[in-house]
Amino acid sequence: MGDPFNNDLRCILRPRKPALPRSLLLRPSWSRKIVLKKCVFSDPENFINRELSWLEFNRRVLEEAQDPTQPLIERVKFLTIFSSNLDEFFEIRVAGIKQQIKSETSDIGPDGLSPTDTFDRIQRTVRQLVATQCALWKNELLPELAKNGIYVREMAELSAKRAAWAHRYFQQEVLPMLTPLAVDASHPFPHLLNRSHNLLVRAKLQRGGEPLHAIVQVPRAVSRLIALPRGKGADEPWEYIYLASLIKQHIGNCFPA
Repeated sequence: MGDPFNNDLRCILRPRKPALPRSLLLRPSWSRKIVLKKCVFSDPENFINRELSWLEFNRRVLEEAQDPTQPLIERVKFLTIFSSNLDEFFEIRVAGIKQQIKSETSDIGPDGLSPTDTFDRIQRTVRQLVATQCALWKNELLPELAKNGIYVREMAELSAKRAAWAHRYFQQEVLPMLTPLAVDASHPFPHLLNRSHNLLVRAKLQRGGEPLHAIVQVPRAVSRLIALPRGKGADEPWEYIYLASLIKQHIGNCFPA
């Protein structure tokens, strides 16, 4: 059987082969060569489109609004920042891309995208982001605000007393600021202000004839959210209506004919 001491001594003196990870033991041979792909710096895969990268940044802002651990009002603020960022993005960056497309330039950027390719990808990404934003506001934030006594009402939800107050407010504060701009053969499409909210109206005249098309600009001098009169009690809810909804409800007053 041999001397156990000598056997132990031989085990100590004989160098052992280092244990190999199981993943390496499964390899068929150590003689396999590792082939490294030659890196070409100018490869479009190494570049990220600037405009699409900016949209991913704004997606991160939207994710902050989606975060349920954030305070509710902070989530609403992040949602408004997302919209403000998007307005500026279209005003400056998308406008520049559309100018390139209009000039029929065929320049390809380092990322391999032409201005038309970039514009198409921007459209797809923005539609997805805005759909997410609208769903978040309608399905999550509005119900959470309602739980805390803050309501954004539709015009059809107002009681008769509230509707009468809204009508008086429109007549006194809003209507004097509205100037419809006709759009027809003798009136070309008007120049609209940047970041303005406009309503496109299609109306029929009482005396007949061709339908009338016009643009009504939502005035900036009036708050986009109008606070309805609130009771004096501490538990009275805060109720608001959209200025654009109020104008649409009474749009006929802008066209007395």
